[in-house]
Amino acid sequence: MLPFLLAAATPLPASAGVRFERDRIVARLAEGEADRATHRPVTVDDPVRVASISKLAVALAVMRLVERGKLDLDLDVSTYLGWTLRNPAFPEVPVTLRRLLSHTSGVRDAAGYGIALDGDLTVRMAEPGAWDAAHGAGYFAYANLNYPLIAAVMEGATGTRFDRIMAEQVFAPLKIAGCFNWSTCAPDAARHAVVLYRAWGEVAYDDLHGRPPACPGTPAQDGGCDLARYRLSHSSGFFSPQGGMRIAPTGLARIGAALARPGYLSRASLAAMTRPQWRYDGHNGDIGGGFYCAFGLGVMFIGSGTPQPGCHDDPIGDGKTRIGHAGEAYGLRSGLWVDPATDKGVAFYTTAVADDAPVGRSAYTAREEAMAKRVLAAR
Repeated sequence: MLPFLLAAATPLPASAGVRFERDRIVARLAEGEADRATHRPVTVDDPVRVASISKLAVALAVMRLVERGKLDLDLDVSTYLGWTLRNPAFPEVPVTLRRLLSHTSGVRDAAGYGIALDGDLTVRMAEPGAWDAAHGAGYFAYANLNYPLIAAVMEGATGTRFDRIMAEQVFAPLKIAGCFNWSTCAPDAARHAVVLYRAWGEVAYDDLHGRPPACPGTPAQDGGCDLARYRLSHSSGFFSPQGGMRIAPTGLARIGAALARPGYLSRASLAAMTRPQWRYDGHNGDIGGGFYCAFGLGVMFIGSGTPQPGCHDDPIGDGKTRIGHAGEAYGLRSGLWVDPATDKGVAFYTTAVADDAPVGRSAYTAREEAMAKRVLAAR
């Protein structure tokens, strides 16, 4: 009897998602508690840290700046940074935004990718673990550190701090109540935050008690968080461009709609983003157990149709190729997937997923597969 009682007392993990067609939400699904301490039920309008779907939003901002002539996808990014970025093993090969966005730059995560307020990307990139010494540009290996570098490039090109760039280029024009690390979000947004829990119930992130965090990133070594100390193109991992976006599923649907058809971006920009910059050919990248088989500019593919052994990149399993991005961090698994043939899509997340959660029919977890299908079937 005791195991049954314990199971019954365990709160239902917060899960939420929407199904959308163009810019219209046609179905909503929400269950569980956004905050177990207060028993506040989760809704599809509550902001949550969606992890790596953040990268897709950053890519949209990059393309907006490309359209405005502020950035060039194929220019040496050192031009914007004000300092030289090179893989020491391949010093003659320029690093470009196209390579950074598509994870084919040679950057790796072994040196870490979080940057404190008084940290410096130039120091991080001088560490051996920041680079792949064996493979040159063009070899795919997913690395979070690419995105603090992209943020640094954006700052160098505009003279504006990353969190403000995202507000100006993405959240404001798309009318999304989103932000990175709670910076630029409305003061009362934290009252609706989804607390992230580990599978065993421990708080993992964003237990805010209704207030924004005292510091929107990792404080300086002395504990201070005076943002006047932030250095453009040097402190650029502070706002977690690789995964720190706070946004609701309803906001993700707006990003999905912007990715699906011209309007926010031009047809040419969307074509560039959603065209595979890399496709697995059996030896030209690390596919993460079949998770990555094709990649665009900040855009993942599922059901990519890559006929290589080991590719298992279709969590929905209906044979359709979809574009978007997945997310995983602090017990959360998330997805934003759009069918470009129909402009229909889903945006969802589920929480309290174990790090070693069983995979499903694809390289994705069974929980992700089930959540995606439930949102697709929701009425």
